[in-house]
Amino acid sequence: MSEYSRSPRQPRKRQSGSAPKGATGARSTSKSGSRSASKSSKSSKSSSKRGSGARFAGSTKPSQPTKLPSRPASPPVDVHDPEGVRLQKLMAAAGVGSRRVCENLIEQGRVEVDGHVVTELGVRINPRTQVVHVDGVRVNLDEDRVYLAFNKPKGVVTTMNDDLGRVSLADYVGNREQRLFHVGRLDADTEGLLLLTNDGDLAHRLQHPSHGVLKTYLATVRGPVGKDVGRQLRQGVELEDGPVQVDSFKVVDSQPGKAIVEVVLHEGRKHVVRRMLEAVGHPVVELVRTEVGPIRLADLRSGRTRRLNKAEVGALYKAAGL
Repeated sequence: MSEYSRSPRQPRKRQSGSAPKGATGARSTSKSGSRSASKSSKSSKSSSKRGSGARFAGSTKPSQPTKLPSRPASPPVDVHDPEGVRLQKLMAAAGVGSRRVCENLIEQGRVEVDGHVVTELGVRINPRTQVVHVDGVRVNLDEDRVYLAFNKPKGVVTTMNDDLGRVSLADYVGNREQRLFHVGRLDADTEGLLLLTNDGDLAHRLQHPSHGVLKTYLATVRGPVGKDVGRQLRQGVELEDGPVQVDSFKVVDSQPGKAIVEVVLHEGRKHVVRRMLEAVGHPVVELVRTEVGPIRLADLRSGRTRRLNKAEVGALYKAAGL
């Protein structure tokens, strides 16, 4: 029978004694070499597999992570108030957008009520007790809330009623129906941005140092200002009521005998800017507050007020952590 007609399952018979002398050794050497090559290739494959991904505890393969136990889903929270007002109507009245735009925002899951996402259009809420956020920014739903920026002139005392008869905030905003709070204070000799509102919770948070709301001042001081002054103020200076340090300091302009510097800090102590600059040898000649958190004085004229827009109010809420 020819060797080409033999069944492929039938192994080819090997004749004993036909191998030449030295062939056995060559074969054994070849086999051992192939075995070692095979082992090395296997080890390299296994090492490459090990390096291809992190092995998780309890997995059978490197690419199979351990299955975590299923956790019960938290029950949905019902924010609907049957006696309330439709959510999209309140949002439109607050200036978020048209009624249709507000409905789209709700359906897209971009609206939260009391921290819970709302996607149904029929939800009604109480605007006085419930809180609404759109894309993470709080929306003011109470039409009675007032938020004003006031450019306080020099010589005006920060109070609504001065017993000594001095010019006060009442001379500028005392005729309003709402009772307004001033967010922080500016001494009589300091001019610039002062926020006024009847939102007591927001006013308290904005002026409390723990919330870290920054205030920016431009001070005209006696100069020149040395390069080490900024380092001193950032490291902190010791005042009679404790240490204080700025969040930022830079020289804006320098002229013979004086300089204009920008001071940013979240402290709200009395006369703190004047006292700390005097402590480093640069008494203040003039002082203006230009920013409170995200709100800027910009080109608001002295003695004038303006209403904050919805974006500014939302930014204030965010800065105060509300």
